[in-house]
Amino acid sequence: MSLIKVEGGRRLCGEITVQCAKNSVLPILAATILGGDTCVIHACPRLRDVETATEILRYLGCRVHWEADDLVVDTATMSRCDIPEDLMRQMRSSVIFLGAILARCGRAEMSYPGGCELGPRPIDLHLSALRDLGAEIEVCDRCLCCRAPHLRGREIVLSIPSVGATENAILAACGAEETTTITNAAREPEIVDLQYFLQKMGVCIKGAGSSTITVEGGTGLHGCVHRCIADRIVAATYLSAVAATGGEVCLRDVDYRHVSTVTAALVQAGCQIRSEENLICLKSDGILQGISPVRTSPYPGFPTDAQAIVMASLLRSRGTTVFVENIFENRYRHVPEFLRMGADVRLEGRVAVLCGVEKLCGTTVRATDLRGGAALVIAGLQGNGETHIDDIYHIHRGYDCLVENLAQLGAAIRYE
Repeated sequence: MSLIKVEGGRRLCGEITVQCAKNSVLPILAATILGGDTCVIHACPRLRDVETATEILRYLGCRVHWEADDLVVDTATMSRCDIPEDLMRQMRSSVIFLGAILARCGRAEMSYPGGCELGPRPIDLHLSALRDLGAEIEVCDRCLCCRAPHLRGREIVLSIPSVGATENAILAACGAEETTTITNAAREPEIVDLQYFLQKMGVCIKGAGSSTITVEGGTGLHGCVHRCIADRIVAATYLSAVAATGGEVCLRDVDYRHVSTVTAALVQAGCQIRSEENLICLKSDGILQGISPVRTSPYPGFPTDAQAIVMASLLRSRGTTVFVENIFENRYRHVPEFLRMGADVRLEGRVAVLCGVEKLCGTTVRATDLRGGAALVIAGLQGNGETHIDDIYHIHRGYDCLVENLAQLGAAIRYE
């Protein structure tokens, strides 16, 4: 499976159950460390990043195994508090283990994390939050040496609503004495899901989904069973694919409120969308219009992870659409690949101006990152002829059965 081959021109129709969210599963897998007990994650997606997280847990001495589609994690046997560089470099979210390990062991050692190259993503906010709780952190040769024998709750004020820093602060606060208050916290649905999981483990935590979260530390924790929320970016991917190609799709097990900014953009482009509890249905004739400027921002704004995906859906639209990327400075790496297919997208710093073209031509392109790779699949579904997408390991970091699901909808798509 070294590349994906897509033949454009097919309408897509059908129904898909959306996989559980990668960005919920990863911090929840880190959180299993806190209980020193067995946790079961129902319907866990089989992703490259999930595989990396399970390798980290096994390295730490935990027992991890699959039972059908459920992932079972027993952290009672945890015996280490360090993570080697080769595992840290495989994904950005590996840094989320820092807060959990500190809370469980009182010390932690790891290198800086890896992940998609989307521009500078310093972890200063993570480290500052942990220091506020009493951690002593030394940074040398890009290695973090952390000691926290006595974490103590206090108020943490984040300068920006960082998702990762919010999650790390929450996990560390679970092992702190007294109450921690996190102000200017990120509000993403995945943080709400982490709160639900921690409540099942016995943590007294509230406020997730708002800008202020409180955590009562020092309580005895235990294992639990949990099913993560649906992946809103995966949902946005299928919606954008059908919007661009024409057809009808119903997505099940997804909260329509989590993708409201994306569906609003697709409605403006000309799609018909009906939303009910845990159901989103989209109908498109495949002829889209340019829309008002798309500006990425923290939740509940337009998600940066959906920027490339929605841009791909509008490559053949009638009119012009402006995209403004306010989160990552290097999140237009998919644009040169679009241009190879005949798209008209002009870049100026953080702004991309898309002028719809009549047709796209299939060619060989390269997935430069996770969401950019999914965007190239959407572009390929619209192209004349066959599109070959290389470096698809990026796509496997966040999509479970993307090719199989699109083929089920009627796409001419396969691995090779």
